Order: sequence, then structure tokens, then C-alpha cells
Amino acid sequence: MTESSFASDYDAARERFDKGEYREAGALFLELVDRSALEPPLHGTTELRLYLARSYYHSAQLGRSEEILRAMLVDNPDDHYALLLLGRTLQRQSRHEEAKPHLAMAKLLGGYDIDGPELPGR
Repeated sequence: MTESSFASDYDAARERFDKGEYREAGALFLELVDRSALEPPLHGTTELRLYLARSYYHSAQLGRSEEILRAMLVDNPDDHYALLLLGRTLQRQSRHEEAKPHLAMAKLLGGYDIDGPELPGR
């Protein structure tokens, strides 16, 4: 894999994401995550995994999104956006109580305004 090939594939994945083609973007981001972990140069995968999780979230592949986000939070438990997205992912699965601590931590670390209806049962 060359740097320019990786960059052009990344641009293609982002373009699909920006167009709202989330399933297609997810497939491309998954390939990039796998490639970056196995082939030099060994790119960091945080941004790629976040785009992958967002692609899954927007295409209603909530279990996959949750899996990626939980793995990301093992590596970086202070990632406020991953916490927010995990909370939202859990909410979309009607797992509101399980979402609360993630959303509360996202609010604390990232300053997100998540009061009100975003925290059911509060």
C-alpha cells in the first residue's frame, strides 16, 4: 500500500460518507482500518474507526457501531465524542439506562449539551 493509495482510498471513503452513502462508506472505512493495522506505514486508526462507527450508526448497524466504539474507549476512555456516539447508539437501541453514564461523561469531558430529552428517565 502506498501513501498516495491510502490517501486516495481515504478520500473516497470520506466522499461517500459526506454524500450520506453510509453503508458504502462503512465498507471502505473497514478496509482502511484493516489495512492500516497490517501494512506499513502503520497509521493510527482512531479517526478511521470513528468514521467507521459513524457510518455504522447512520446506516442503522447499531451493534457494529457499539462494538467499534467500545473498543475505541478501551484504548482511549477519555474520547468524549466516542462516549457521545456510544450513548446515542445505545439510545437508538432503547437501552436508555445503559446510555446515561456514557452521555454524562461526554457532557463532562466534551461540554455537550445533552440535557432534556436526550436523557430519558432523568
